[in-house]
Amino acid sequence: MTDEPIPLKPRKARAACPICGRPPAPEMKPFCSSRCADVDLGRWLNESYRVPVTEETDEDGETAPAPLRE
Repeated sequence: MTDEPIPLKPRKARAACPICGRPPAPEMKPFCSSRCADVDLGRWLNESYRVPVTEETDEDGETAPAPLRE
């Protein structure tokens, strides 16, 4: 045996619920409750969350037209 201490692994910090900040429930990860999950879904459906998009340019350096949506 040696007198050296055994190195301990650091605990991983649990991510908090993205809606209210409480610890997540195992069955609802990453949320703490079904209410917070529903709030997040509502934000997605109301388009409160958006993915940033940059305009693309073609070979001539002109801005390409936006694709048509149906």
